[in-house]
Amino acid sequence: MNMTHYMELLATNQPWNLLIFMALPVILAETIAVSELYILFTRDLHGRVRKINKFAGIVVGCYFLVIFFYLFFKAVIPITVAGEWRTIIDVIAVAFYLLGVIPLFGISLLEFGALGKYKGEEWKLKLHAKFVALFLIVAHIAMIFGMLSPSLLDAGVHLHQM
Repeated sequence: MNMTHYMELLATNQPWNLLIFMALPVILAETIAVSELYILFTRDLHGRVRKINKFAGIVVGCYFLVIFFYLFFKAVIPITVAGEWRTIIDVIAVAFYLLGVIPLFGISLLEFGALGKYKGEEWKLKLHAKFVALFLIVAHIAMIFGMLSPSLLDAGVHLHQM
């Protein structure tokens, strides 16, 4: 079966790649998303749920930054240099997966106090929610394109032939 590099990564070395590159980041991000809703509705900025939210935000942002650099240097650069992208579907899947680093690491920076240091709690709460929303958008685009067969757009022309 013809599959994107994104899907190939998850399917290879079962179950470890799936756990490392998908399950752990998604579980942490979903923990943030669900706890975020609770925090937004209750405005409980200091309770147990907020502590879980903060911990998950710090861990997932730092963890995904490592994943980003690992995949960028071990996959993106070699695939690009070798001209092995499997149509634009493949590029979109991988690019949007890696774009997840922006909102996830942004959440970590917010939690560390490196972002919005002199802003009020309301401002931080809004930015935190925007980062969560942005992550959900890029992650779902990556998953949708990752599950498509690159051959849908393969009319005999690959990206390295353009």
